[in-house]
Amino acid sequence: MPIVPDGPADSGDQDDDRGAARPGGPLFRDETPQEPMAAPPPPPPKKRAGRDLRAAIGVGVGLGAVVAASLFIVKAVFIGVIAIAVVIGLWELTSRLDEKKGIKAPLVPLAVGGAAMVVAGYARGAEGAWVAMALTALAVLIWRMTEPPEGYLRDVTAGVFAAFYVPFLATFVAMMLTAHDGPWRVLMFLVLTVVSDTGAYAVGWRFGTHKLAPRISPGKTWEGLAGAVVFAMVAGALCMEFMIDNGVWWQGLLLGLAVAASATLGDLGESMIKRDLGIKDMGTLLPGHGGIMDRLDSLLPTAPVVWLLLVLFVGSG
Repeated sequence: MPIVPDGPADSGDQDDDRGAARPGGPLFRDETPQEPMAAPPPPPPKKRAGRDLRAAIGVGVGLGAVVAASLFIVKAVFIGVIAIAVVIGLWELTSRLDEKKGIKAPLVPLAVGGAAMVVAGYARGAEGAWVAMALTALAVLIWRMTEPPEGYLRDVTAGVFAAFYVPFLATFVAMMLTAHDGPWRVLMFLVLTVVSDTGAYAVGWRFGTHKLAPRISPGKTWEGLAGAVVFAMVAGALCMEFMIDNGVWWQGLLLGLAVAASATLGDLGESMIKRDLGIKDMGTLLPGHGGIMDRLDSLLPTAPVVWLLLVLFVGSG
């Protein structure tokens, strides 16, 4: 291989202007070297929602249309919508428990008992819901006996928890529907929960700096919680005044405050479950939202709160 010299070879008496273009210092004595200009700081990263907002909005509008149509046309159809959501939610929850922790909560008695629980709550009220809950727990205990005893206590405990967490809490929505203005009560419950979540998201996304529970849900802030409270209280006052028979605006303020608290705690509760399981979403059924359980997280614990306060404020109807 030929050796290539580092610089131009000495050319004797010949003039070589190429060498003049290679000085190590300035061309003129009074020229000072210029310091390189510092690069401008990069712009701060834009906040992102973390999900496909178009898909989320489209799915949300579609679900809202289904709920509204079933709610105000035939009550029995809406009960069927609740039962279907409960069964899918139980399937998501038990599937994730099995995949991530090896916990085999029996799905068949949970699904049958969960659907029956919703119907019993609508037909027989709180008493029917409690009886169905007890029978579902008993069915879980017996069903699991068909498998080997290893992990029995773990599996049935998870099964009873799932029965209470999903169908039993959802039964309070069915019990709201039994009032003479039941569809409006259910609609108000849904509106307040959605408004609370929307207020928390909008205010937290724009102004949130102080973390609410960083070890559980890093995205939640105290500013977002304040937004949820304000949005829900305003919506509650309007809904109680114009949607609920004999409702008064100040009752709506209290109801909105309670909804903001229960919805936030419900969201944090499911976030704790998902962190323990090491997952982001419970499922992928709803584009932009995750799974059914990712939409029920704030609704489920809010249902008994709204049901109870409405009974105290305006009666069971």
